[in-house]
Amino acid sequence: MRLIRLSLTLFSLFVADAAAFAASNSADALHLHVQLIVPSSALVRGQTSNAGLYFKLEPGWHVYWKNAGDSGEPPRMKWTLPEGITAGPLQFPAPMRLPLGPLMDFGYEDEVLFPFDLKVGSNAQTGPSLLHAKVDWLVCREVCIPGKAELETTRTVSDAAGTIASVQPDAALYARLSNRLPQLPPATWKAGFLPTPNGFRLTVLTGQKEAQAAFFPADQNILDNPAPQKVTSTARGLTLDLKKDANLTANPAQLRGVLELSGGRAYEVSAPAGAPVAMSAVAAVNSGSAVNSANSSSPATAANSVNNAAPSTPSLARIVGLAFLGGLILNLMPCVFPVLFLKGLALMQSGAEERRRLRMHGLVYTAGILVSFWILVTVLLALRGAGARLGWGFQFQSPVFLSLMAGLLFFLGLSLAGQFEIGLSLTSAGGDLAARQGYTGSFFTGVLAVIVATPCTAPFMGVAIGYALAQPAAVTFAVFTALALGLAAPYFLLTLQPAWTRVLPRPGVWMEVLRQAVSVPIFGTVIWLAWVLANAYGATLLAALLVGFLLIAIAGWFLGRWPAKRWATSVAGLIFLWVIGLMLYAGRAFTLSDQSHQLLISEEALNSDPAISPMLRGSVWGTWSKAAVDRNLTAGRPVFVDFTAKWCLSCQVNERVALTSPDVVKAFADAHVVLLKADWTQHDDAITDALAKLGRSGVPAYALYVPGEISPRLLPEVLTPGIVTDAIARLPRSATQPAVASSNPQ
Repeated sequence: MRLIRLSLTLFSLFVADAAAFAASNSADALHLHVQLIVPSSALVRGQTSNAGLYFKLEPGWHVYWKNAGDSGEPPRMKWTLPEGITAGPLQFPAPMRLPLGPLMDFGYEDEVLFPFDLKVGSNAQTGPSLLHAKVDWLVCREVCIPGKAELETTRTVSDAAGTIASVQPDAALYARLSNRLPQLPPATWKAGFLPTPNGFRLTVLTGQKEAQAAFFPADQNILDNPAPQKVTSTARGLTLDLKKDANLTANPAQLRGVLELSGGRAYEVSAPAGAPVAMSAVAAVNSGSAVNSANSSSPATAANSVNNAAPSTPSLARIVGLAFLGGLILNLMPCVFPVLFLKGLALMQSGAEERRRLRMHGLVYTAGILVSFWILVTVLLALRGAGARLGWGFQFQSPVFLSLMAGLLFFLGLSLAGQFEIGLSLTSAGGDLAARQGYTGSFFTGVLAVIVATPCTAPFMGVAIGYALAQPAAVTFAVFTALALGLAAPYFLLTLQPAWTRVLPRPGVWMEVLRQAVSVPIFGTVIWLAWVLANAYGATLLAALLVGFLLIAIAGWFLGRWPAKRWATSVAGLIFLWVIGLMLYAGRAFTLSDQSHQLLISEEALNSDPAISPMLRGSVWGTWSKAAVDRNLTAGRPVFVDFTAKWCLSCQVNERVALTSPDVVKAFADAHVVLLKADWTQHDDAITDALAKLGRSGVPAYALYVPGEISPRLLPEVLTPGIVTDAIARLPRSATQPAVASSNPQ
């Protein structure tokens, strides 16, 4: 569970903090509406008034309880109040269990009110008083988005103790939702717990048979949150078998939390170790929690200092964890697959090496990845400082880079297939130089892994990169370093633990066959790069690339026919210079100035025959522009935007697996969703800006724009047909009706 919590952002794919909103008593943010509720029109000196923080959430999104579970964090408030007025801690209603993959979170969907008290001292000044609070929250679905807003309202402070008028609709909201707080148990109730081999057995005696129960722990790292809770009814109450956290080293003195029983009854319980005892003196869990203490405030008091420490470091820690996890998953992406083949082959060949040398190969490979990422970040920051707007995978928008990358991999594939030996061809020196050559190979294999990884965005990487590129340089380097370490970790750990290499087979003739087989995925990557180049820049540039392949094959023939001969190596080197010159020239001379080779049905063609428009609606994509999105939203039509690129393998997989699925096509058509494609294959400032506003720095990204909603709904980076159809099903009914007869995707 510790590892899970370290990567709790597995489902909390954080984007950059939402921009602060202009101060008012409410704000509309990504996926929610937040509002400061003060039901009374006036505050009376010497009295306490009710207040609350209200969230209205989009379907499927949630905010968190004071103990968020395996991931997340609760809302927080930092107050600026006039002298004599203090705000009490937020009180948390009974939560619900929110399973998310292998994790279990505790929180709220739909809407929730967090009540708190406003205390007015006798020293408060009479007259209008401004109540101002900075609110931070985390809203999650498949991804998590930190948000913040500044909320304020004005209430008059007076000495009058008579009847005070209410403010609508604040009073209505408070009356409807404030009764959801868990209650203190009756004085007759008893509770206690006993340790079991796997956890704890909680006994609660309510005086009657209880059939249903769920326990929400107030303290973290005590229970295994996703584990089922077995309820056993007794004549006078129930027992609840709870599984303890795997990393718990000592049993707690008491189990504190909220016990929810049938019928929505919720109670704050504190059960001591041992036989059940009366709970009449149980203190409120909410008021005693560290989370709530961080929310209580008064002007110029230490409570505000607690709030000041809350947000930014944990947020960065979660982003770093997310980046590391994204780097781990990146090893499984098809972009990096051929490189993993190479490293696996190298490890088999070095399985009998001494431990120190094996570990050095792992360190050098890791260094190659780290240095490559640092160079990439330096370039990105330098270009950003010069005013350029770039994102992850930006170099794949260059035809020269694509051509050179394809040529390098083609050369490598020829070597693996057996045309020549790189080691014999490039040097005939002795064993010491060969050893250095081996470490050099490990270093540049790490470099190659980074180069071929950049067109891929692994799950959970997008929000981490988007966050990093919007932060100061130190934060950007920290996030990308974590990403690099995640990419390097599997191979490095294998070399660090030499005992694991014993399971590798002994070297033999079979290794030559395997090495030749490894060339197959290498050549597959070359084909993909050639396809990207042809789709993005046309057949002329593809022809130039094929000529380059021919020249590389001729150079390989020289290296294989006369191995370790300096004159043959010189000829091959001269040919390689010709290839580089050809790629540089072709990349500038033969690049298409536009994307006219892409065929999209125009507005006129789609609307020329009303009979075919409904048939094509779910499968025809228009060209994205901000104006097209705004025009369709104004007309009342929902818009789905696919931010994609030809060089993005994740994008191509999502299109074939999800976006062209018959179920998805039908769902798009039935809901009258306008489909727009933002093709980032070639650099486009407008698309780069749109991605930045979504909190992303690269593709894939999927946004569903709904009429009447300020912010689009973001879908995960890895799509399934179910994810897309579920998002469409959650559209408001009014948005899925045909707005005008001439609807179009432009």
